[in-house]
Amino acid sequence: MPKKFQVILISLLLFPSLSNAQYDFSFSGYVVNMPIYQLSNEKLSNLFSFKKNMILDLTRIRLRPTLHLWSSARINAEYEIAGLYFNSIGNFLIVPSNKTNRQLCDLTWNPVDEKNYSVVHFVDRLSFRQEFENGNIEIGRQRIAWGTGRIWNPTDLFNPINPAAYYKLEKDGADVVSLKYAFGNFTDLNIVFNPQEKLNKSNYAFRFRTNFDEYDVSVMGGYFDQRIVAGMDFAGNLGKAGFRGEGIISIDKNDFSNNFVKFILGADQQFTPKLYGMIEYHFNGEGKKDKLKYEFARLIKGEIINLSQNYVYTMLSYQLSPLLSVSLSNNINLNDGSGFIGGSGNYPLTENFYLNLGLQIIYGSDNTEYWYYPNSIYLEGEYYF
Repeated sequence: MPKKFQVILISLLLFPSLSNAQYDFSFSGYVVNMPIYQLSNEKLSNLFSFKKNMILDLTRIRLRPTLHLWSSARINAEYEIAGLYFNSIGNFLIVPSNKTNRQLCDLTWNPVDEKNYSVVHFVDRLSFRQEFENGNIEIGRQRIAWGTGRIWNPTDLFNPINPAAYYKLEKDGADVVSLKYAFGNFTDLNIVFNPQEKLNKSNYAFRFRTNFDEYDVSVMGGYFDQRIVAGMDFAGNLGKAGFRGEGIISIDKNDFSNNFVKFILGADQQFTPKLYGMIEYHFNGEGKKDKLKYEFARLIKGEIINLSQNYVYTMLSYQLSPLLSVSLSNNINLNDGSGFIGGSGNYPLTENFYLNLGLQIIYGSDNTEYWYYPNSIYLEGEYYF
């Protein structure tokens, strides 16, 4: 076992006062297997010398132990083992191999790294949480759930997720100290500190949330990647439809003329008991209108999740039977005309075993944003325990 994982285990066992506490232990998790067939465009496969037809098999084992300590205190952990078989090294390998830019500690371990098979172990959540009468404090690797968007979250600068990543079930954990204080049932303040190796490059932010009439409204501000950020979000009803939005302005601390805006506006409605639809528009001021100026290096590093500026995502879902539902979606880059069509069917075989069949069809001309993504069809089995 690598030294960093030994340190985690010892720390949990020697947690202060644990031996004198009345504690309880719970355990849950899931196993997901996803065989995937990918078809890349011929120009791209020739350029990077990988097979046009790629076969992958992704298995994720997610273990979720929770240790309840004294009153209203607990240690949360989520440990994942991800194995990936691939017949060719393509442009998108879908198993994490190192820490993200919001993680201070590298808690990944790659015991198997063969030509066509890789196994990665990583700690995606590990935190201590203490509840108080009017709030809580949580220290460690955790998810910060900010924003109201269904597809994009401009105000979530801790762990955003790429809408094209159909294979990703969880947002990456961030190493933070989070303090939440509740002023009432619908009003609270969340303060978050995300340390970096160089302390002066650390990130920190606040989010104040309250309610006006039928709308939940939040304002946020902070300092991320040496930029000053301010924003807000809202969610409520507009007639029979749900209506939501969120946005930020990000400013270079050394050059106020270097700034950009991001925002989303979205709506969804349950048209009938069986038919549901949603639409979401995203303006990404950090992106580029010209495809020749796309920042692919930043996309690969996980610093950004989209390359261009204007996007629209639409989705319809229909329940064919009490157990079977299907959905069809489309995400389009309005600037370069590329995008992807997604489809899925979901069927629960048992109370805790689900089967999903999905596809992702890419469209767009050469060198547009989604031209680099492969067409995919996958079968997903999920077992929860």
